[in-house]
Amino acid sequence: MSAGLGYLGLGSNLGDRRELLQAAVEDLWAHGIQALGSSSVYETEPVGEVLDQPPFLNACLRIETRHGPERLLDECKAVERALGRAAGGVRHGPRPVDVDVLLLGTEAYVSERLEIPHRELSRRRFVLVPLLELDPQLRLPDGTSLAAALAALGGQEVRRAGPPLDVHG
Repeated sequence: MSAGLGYLGLGSNLGDRRELLQAAVEDLWAHGIQALGSSSVYETEPVGEVLDQPPFLNACLRIETRHGPERLLDECKAVERALGRAAGGVRHGPRPVDVDVLLLGTEAYVSERLEIPHRELSRRRFVLVPLLELDPQLRLPDGTSLAAALAALGGQEVRRAGPPLDVHG
């Protein structure tokens, strides 16, 4: 799988959430990951295994990198750690920042550590809404329309909470 263009999902529900998302954009650059564009910032209620926690701010980034999938994951985890996320925390629990690899290039990739496209991508409104803001025509490597996936989802409210993050630092 070749590196190149891709998409990351950002989330935060502890501390100054927007400031942490912005700090992630800036720190990614230092790790060889250039943000080319940002969605608006959205606020959502928690989903997953831990629902009793503060609401999240979420955004998606269009990125360019020379890193392959595994190295990209390593660099995203390094950014999380640098911004205060402890390794081995509660799955779906509160966190200062989350950086998820959503898509990279046009091919699928699977290893023990990583699945691209992200395995929950087409089932998460809080990811699809900002992702489709960046590219309304976006499709998965198998051709599945993400707009159609979003249209099929009910449930979670995703509220616009602010303008896009600054990717021009």
